[in-house]
Amino acid sequence: MKLDAKSVAALKLDGKNDAIFFDDDLHGFGHRLRLGANGKLRRSWVAQYKRTGATRRMSQSAEKLGAEQARGWAKKVLAKVALGEDPQADSRARRDRDSLTMRSQVTEFLAAKKPELAERTFIETTRYLTDPRYFGPLHKLPIDTITRRDIAARIVVIMRERGNPTAACARGTLSSFFTWCMKMGLTESNPTIGSVAPAGNGGRKRKLSDSELTSVWCACGDDDHGRIIRLLILTACRRAEIGDMSWSELDDGTFTIPEARSKNGKAHTLPVLPMMSRIIRDVPHMAFRDQLFGVRGRGFTSWAQGKTALDERSGVTDWTVHDIRRTVATRMGDLGVQPHVIEAVLNHQRGGVAGIYNKSPYANEVRAALALWEDHIHALLTGGERKIIPYVHTATRAAT
Repeated sequence: MKLDAKSVAALKLDGKNDAIFFDDDLHGFGHRLRLGANGKLRRSWVAQYKRTGATRRMSQSAEKLGAEQARGWAKKVLAKVALGEDPQADSRARRDRDSLTMRSQVTEFLAAKKPELAERTFIETTRYLTDPRYFGPLHKLPIDTITRRDIAARIVVIMRERGNPTAACARGTLSSFFTWCMKMGLTESNPTIGSVAPAGNGGRKRKLSDSELTSVWCACGDDDHGRIIRLLILTACRRAEIGDMSWSELDDGTFTIPEARSKNGKAHTLPVLPMMSRIIRDVPHMAFRDQLFGVRGRGFTSWAQGKTALDERSGVTDWTVHDIRRTVATRMGDLGVQPHVIEAVLNHQRGGVAGIYNKSPYANEVRAALALWEDHIHALLTGGERKIIPYVHTATRAAT
């Protein structure tokens, strides 16, 4: 008998519950009939062969493949057997690999990396790998099936929606994940390598002029974004350090960024001076959350929307929130603040011998520098003169 549409339709169980009818032309190719639990007749195609003395069988639903399609499938399976392969073992291995999706292995990766990463870095790593807005379409795919093309497509989307710097960070995090996957034997290559790389900003040099800084300040609304921008102008903090600020971090006239939220893993304490205090005093204090800004205990997240509206109101364009930090540092230098004090204000890691032996936080100098800067901002806003003398280094004052 040759299995074709007509012969298969005529097959019957004749009182049996399960039977396989084999094709006379293609050895090992058959059609199986069996009764299901509900008495329904079920049909499937089989490709049967022997491997190391044991009979092995692969099957395909007869509802999905017609007779000629099934014959073609069986020929491919039996051809692999003739070449010394084991199609059933390969299929089982493929099913096992298919269970190793990106989502499942990201969980393992994060568990392995948590003890090694600073808390802030771990939070960012988790966000890039688990938030569907970054690599969501890849989460369900098996690790070894994700291609360079898949990754490139996502990076292009991130570049368009969130900008090159964010896309570069997301790409770097994904590359680290695939490097780990290679070491764990989950994939043979890192598909991130060679994919589209977001163009760098070439080391931004943008600084806001005094007039631009004044325009931005005056355009800030009486909302979370407006308050955050003004606090950034007064403190030179990183945007997340203010955006995620908590009431518990404010104590006795100081604001302390804890190690967990600091980029270099070191707590950073700044004085809360009058202008900063007035801004914080106007922030509604929600009884059910510790954060000053944002919603649902996540801190502030609406950066893009707020920045777009601020640009329209202020008329100042082609700048980023991080440019405020560079502007404050530069203008402090112009006002006479010593470089090491500016570095202390910024909470930068000290390098070389100074970083090993000099652990001073320069608290008094930082307070004086921020007071000078606040006075400068006040003068810009009121058009008056600064009320405090230009900054003089503590050691210089002592010597005189």
